[in-house]
Amino acid sequence: MTITKMLNILLFLSLSALVSSSPLKIDQKLVNKNVERSIDLTSHLVKLSTTLTLENTGTSPVSNYLISLEPGTIGNLSFISVKDALKEDLKVKPTKVSGHEDEVFYDVQLKQPLGASRTVLLNLEYVLTRALVPYPTEITQKDKQLVRYFGNHYFYTPYTTIKQTTTVTLASRNIESYTKLKPVSQSDSSISYGPYTNIAPFTIDVLNVHYENNSPFLTVTRLHRLIEISHWGNIAVEENIEIVHSGAKLKGPFSRYDFQRDTSSNHHSIKAYKTILPAAAYNIYYRDSNGNISTSTVRPRKDWIELELRPRFPLFGGWRSSYTIGYNVPSYQFLYRKGANTYVLAMRLLDHVYDDMHVEELETNIVLPVGVKNVKLNTPYKVEHLENGETHKYLDNLGRIVLKLRKSNLVEHHIQDLELTYDWDTITLLHEPLLLAVALFILFIIVIIYVRLDFSINKSEKKE
Repeated sequence: MTITKMLNILLFLSLSALVSSSPLKIDQKLVNKNVERSIDLTSHLVKLSTTLTLENTGTSPVSNYLISLEPGTIGNLSFISVKDALKEDLKVKPTKVSGHEDEVFYDVQLKQPLGASRTVLLNLEYVLTRALVPYPTEITQKDKQLVRYFGNHYFYTPYTTIKQTTTVTLASRNIESYTKLKPVSQSDSSISYGPYTNIAPFTIDVLNVHYENNSPFLTVTRLHRLIEISHWGNIAVEENIEIVHSGAKLKGPFSRYDFQRDTSSNHHSIKAYKTILPAAAYNIYYRDSNGNISTSTVRPRKDWIELELRPRFPLFGGWRSSYTIGYNVPSYQFLYRKGANTYVLAMRLLDHVYDDMHVEELETNIVLPVGVKNVKLNTPYKVEHLENGETHKYLDNLGRIVLKLRKSNLVEHHIQDLELTYDWDTITLLHEPLLLAVALFILFIIVIIYVRLDFSINKSEKKE
């Protein structure tokens, strides 16, 4: 190959990279023909589901669709996904759009290019955290918890919307107030808005709902998850969890007498919650800094183990607690052999803590066996890979590699498996038994030498 051809190839690759990284443009040929929104406000998370019919009014096919976030929800977005009519996930990635550098966009790659005058059905799902604001911010022990939600009456999009309807589902029929952009109707614990027609791109009209919500406002401020792999047939899992009641703060003193008299299950305090463990989990323990917590119940189910956790004290707004939960699982259910000396671990990066959970910060550490090589990690979503550490367990004179992963702002949708591949020689299993045998042999030699030596200062005289 000549130098000229090499230069041409390099120039072509450079131009291709420049074009692929250049900002996208909004294709005004696309319109949202019909939009059906559902806003779920029944828990402390805000779940938005949107079913839209996308139409190409132009003459050339279109292969991507742009999603834009409302300015007030950028810091609250925890999860986003897009599926087609067959419930298959579409590729979604952040992108930049020319002329709208201050907006946040996501680029959705369609399965097939959308031809002229054709339509396609898309299902969008968002999960927002910290989007419900307690109002009032402080309440007494007997008060109900009221919260406010601020959103948008319209589907925030860079395209024109021909028709749109919105349904807001609340946790209670006790509604203090809500915005009434006509046409609007209320039935029991739901509010219906629309239909609205011919909505311009990037239209914002504030939606405000003030209602009663006594669902558990429980937030995991920090979760440290430790996974220890052993080729002796066991995987040990331990989670150190710090939680806080993130709802309206408790005003005034706490009365144990009033708390025990209140038998209502619809209360803003948190008495207990349920954690889901793998079906094969055994040797389960639940403790805090004071020791073992006996107020827990283990219920085996068909496909999982349900663990009901009861803290030492009920949690009111602003109250914190921390505890440790651990268990063991057989390694054959999560560790697979691939080739002669290659192994694959398929295990959850984050596991279930409680229903509608919100984890502010997660750190998952994976302790690998002694002597592993060629470690490769594949995560279901982008995580921060911290610098690897090293730890020593029993009879580990060589040390074990510790992979450290970090992720912020997670919800139940992030409960997905990671894939860890590494090379490990089976003969390494003999390392610890041989080390133990050598240690015992040296100990026996020392004992034999010790009992045969005479360390006395005066020797006894022989009798005549």
